[in-house]
Amino acid sequence: MSFHEVRFPADLSFGSIGGPERRTDIVTLTSGHEERNTPWAHSRRRYDAGLGLRSLDDVEALISFFEARQGQLFGFRWKDWADYKSCPPSKQVQPGDQVIARGDGATKSFQLIKTYRSGAQSYARPIKKPVQGTILAAVQDVEMLQGVHFEIDVETGVITFVEAPLKDAEISVGFEFDVPVRFDTDRINVSVASFRAGQVPDVPVVEVRV
Repeated sequence: MSFHEVRFPADLSFGSIGGPERRTDIVTLTSGHEERNTPWAHSRRRYDAGLGLRSLDDVEALISFFEARQGQLFGFRWKDWADYKSCPPSKQVQPGDQVIARGDGATKSFQLIKTYRSGAQSYARPIKKPVQGTILAAVQDVEMLQGVHFEIDVETGVITFVEAPLKDAEISVGFEFDVPVRFDTDRINVSVASFRAGQVPDVPVVEVRV
């Protein structure tokens, strides 16, 4: 897949509207009961990166980013300000934030995940685009050091330990992460409100599978 490992300017994405979407197939039976199913194992996120009244420099930065991605052709990283940490947004990332697996004594590599819980139900979301320099890890609550005990592939979200964690050892990780997205349009409409300000009212962005 064509993907650029560059983040959409975070100051421009701040204030954007968006979030997760699901696809649910619903069949209503003659009795009035419903059967519900989904073809998607994971949710997909959509955002609107449209800018309100901003400086012309901000508008130019958006246009430059759009042109460098060639519209919808190349994906990129997006910071979802409502959901970009392994912990609640108000807290600091800690190595015990997310339990991602238990060791089997042989496996060294594990996919980062973030688990969302409500009541007895939960959903494990694969994290494919962690942010370099934010990853913390622990095995059985003992903190590991990046570059010494483990390495992280920030393009896939796979963490690899130098030594395989022991059988049943709890592996936990903390991190910040981006969402892999692309523009969902090949057209940008700019309105120049004055000699110093302009706006781009509609810039749809959609998550891509990587």
